[in-house]
Amino acid sequence: MRKKIAVIGSGFSGLSAAAYASKDGHEVHVFEKNSTAGGRARNFRTQNGYTFDMGPSWYWMPDIIEAFFEDFGKKSSDFYELVSLDPQFEMVFSQDKMKIPHHYDELKSLFEKKEPGAGKKLDEFMADAQYKYEVGMKDFVTKPCHSWLEFVSPKIARSALQLDLLTNFQKFVRKYFKHPELITLMEFPVIFLGAAPKDIPALYSLMNYGGYKLGTWYPMGGFSKIIDAMTAIASEYGVQFHFNASVEKITVKDKMASSLLVNGEQIKFDSIIASSDYHHTEAQLLSEEYRNYKESYWQTRTFAPSCLIFYLGFKEKIANLKHHTLFFENDLDLHTTEIYEDKKWPTKPLFYACSPSKTDPEVAPENCENLFLLMPVAVGIEDSETEREKYFHEMIARLEKHTGAANLLSKIDYKKSYCIKDFKEDYNAYKGNAYGLANTLSQTAVLKPSLRNKKVKNLFYTGQLTVPGPGVPPSIISGKIAAFEATKNA
Repeated sequence: MRKKIAVIGSGFSGLSAAAYASKDGHEVHVFEKNSTAGGRARNFRTQNGYTFDMGPSWYWMPDIIEAFFEDFGKKSSDFYELVSLDPQFEMVFSQDKMKIPHHYDELKSLFEKKEPGAGKKLDEFMADAQYKYEVGMKDFVTKPCHSWLEFVSPKIARSALQLDLLTNFQKFVRKYFKHPELITLMEFPVIFLGAAPKDIPALYSLMNYGGYKLGTWYPMGGFSKIIDAMTAIASEYGVQFHFNASVEKITVKDKMASSLLVNGEQIKFDSIIASSDYHHTEAQLLSEEYRNYKESYWQTRTFAPSCLIFYLGFKEKIANLKHHTLFFENDLDLHTTEIYEDKKWPTKPLFYACSPSKTDPEVAPENCENLFLLMPVAVGIEDSETEREKYFHEMIARLEKHTGAANLLSKIDYKKSYCIKDFKEDYNAYKGNAYGLANTLSQTAVLKPSLRNKKVKNLFYTGQLTVPGPGVPPSIISGKIAAFEATKNA
């Protein structure tokens, strides 16, 4: 039976869910509170010619993203050009800097120079990580996670010990490497999962394989090109998009979601997929008796960080700056402790700089530089212009020291900040989180917020607050799972 399905939100998970549901033959409507598609992956263009991706900037796990296009008989190259970054990124330490090469043999040589024997150890680490990647990203994360019984299969059972679910990532890395810079390099990818390395299962060494071994890529034109491509595919299958469409309520009758109240208008649907913030969907759109979780549940969850972002345009090129640069002059453990345990603004922060104009001339005017700075911060802390400016000046000073550039403040052509208040306003993000729930062991698989509403039969959730978790590839997978769940009884 053909269903009329609503999707709330047009981020990666929402677009994915809409595309798969429409491909299955259903009438699909996407409601987006903002004026354009993309959610956190939106972009904006300034009057003086800069184009900024607002969110994701690391194109890792290209095979997982490619699988989405293949499901619709397409290729990513039908929509955008994907280029390999070499170096993948540069990591800045207090006394040193390290460029991470694209070619794996060169990466091995780098490890060997830092620590005799580390090249062979890297081979061993990556062989293990590849196995986890192939099992984890192809089998483990594709489950709807209604029950642990979903994981009772011969393949997953055989893999259980090798997946290292009960070993923490920090200890796992130290089994292989001793040099502090190599340890930091290997621990860095799990920051995308929203928790400290000591709280992340060693399963997620798969991130190292999906990044360092498969490479770091960039879609020419920016990450919004992926959003444009997914929107085009969804539209091709008949998805109808409604922008500036704020969903105000989910109406439930006889334990079924019967309609949405959108900009004051009641619209009937057969099924609803909420790609909107899970907490917001339950706390603001549903009556209390239909919610999966009480407020006390959310208060006890470990959330991935929020972040302080500055979108900057400079009137001239900045020498000695790569596409991706990680400023790790300070202690990673201290910064993560202040995010997750102390829940305060960092005393000695790490931060990240992305300059896509180093690769893509279209994102900045000629001879100008497009740059955004990102510093992870705790969720729920007070966000003020004073705090934003304090860290802005610190990041600029460290950027000047690294590049040798002088007087960067005087060369700023465009400046916009974005932080906790903005995540709340634009995405209804719980406590202003940027990346959803952390992938800690106690928040993995069945222990994540349920993809299915347990009290309303035709209401489903998707995105970074449910399975499989935060990140672009997992969000695309989440949308596919939610679409299947919403349509399988059609």
